[in-house]
Amino acid sequence: MKAGRARTERVDRLLAGLAGLVPGWQERAILLDQQGAYPEDEIAQLHTLGAVAAAAPTAFGGVGLGTEPEGAAGLLQALRLIGRGSLSVGRLYEAHVNVFRLITRFGTDNQVRRAADDALAGRLFGLWVTDLPDRKLRLDADWMLHGAKCPCSGAGRLARALVTAATPGGETRMLLIAVPPGNRATLGGWEAQGMRATATGGMALDGIRVDPDAIIGGPGDYLRQPDFSAGAWRTSAVTLGGLEALIAAARAALVARGRDGDPHQQARIGEALIAQETAHLWVRRAAQLAEAADGDAGDVANGVNLARLAVETACLDAMRLVQRALGLAAFRRGTLTELLLRDLATYLRQPAPDEALTDAAAHFMQRDLPEPPQWR
Repeated sequence: MKAGRARTERVDRLLAGLAGLVPGWQERAILLDQQGAYPEDEIAQLHTLGAVAAAAPTAFGGVGLGTEPEGAAGLLQALRLIGRGSLSVGRLYEAHVNVFRLITRFGTDNQVRRAADDALAGRLFGLWVTDLPDRKLRLDADWMLHGAKCPCSGAGRLARALVTAATPGGETRMLLIAVPPGNRATLGGWEAQGMRATATGGMALDGIRVDPDAIIGGPGDYLRQPDFSAGAWRTSAVTLGGLEALIAAARAALVARGRDGDPHQQARIGEALIAQETAHLWVRRAAQLAEAADGDAGDVANGVNLARLAVETACLDAMRLVQRALGLAAFRRGTLTELLLRDLATYLRQPAPDEALTDAAAHFMQRDLPEPPQWR
């Protein structure tokens, strides 16, 4: 009981701290976007609040956000708040949580302990798993890496990353690596219209020697279900925070312009709020399904995929409504609304939406969508 109270108190302090940072983060997000600058201050504040270490299991100094079922509810709220303040920071932090989930799920106690020590010291982890077609990352027989990854969020900024690489035996394995400082990042080759503060680009990883103990799990574990698909609920939670910020910004703009009494504008905001609550309910359901200890793998993976697509639809509907409500003002650079529209449009482009939809439909064609377990 005492341990449970201590966890709850740490999570409550973390969430209160994050809520207090949101207004300042939103102001800085505009400047960071204009400069294409990495959010160093925001990451430092996450460390100060204990958010970087919070992803580690409780036995290793964290509170299990993303790594223990008891941490799921707190993680949902944390990701919403971070996304509300900055979708770019949310992208970086969600990847960090994902890495800890994978290490805890497939790694050894020693590997979890070393990662937790890094997190306690404030080191954020990257998740770099996309290969360049002509430079696929591989590990040779002398434990040397050859190749590159792109896109990589936090390129040139993060000293720790989980990567996937082909081994001499032709298997794909996860590796937890330390990235030596130097000119390994190439940011100019990957420029999207949004999420400009994530320092996303290519990472040349040639010549990095890894220890045999850097291998996390077995062959194919990165793509193992339901974990591979279930993690989408965390991305959706960050997106939900951005959606909440967008609708709040639109409401404030209408009030400032004296248009809040217009029935057409009221109808648009009402529909946007319905979309927001729809997204919230789906994210909560997905989190409960994904973080349950004994859920059916097919139900979890496909249920979370449905939630991911429902959140995408809700965001796209709300974005259209905000653009109609504010007109050209929604596209004026240097405003929070314009930044959120751009960042959401970019962040929503998750892979294979059509496949996710048809696979989920096929799975649930002959069975009901399961009731999610209730959080304690």
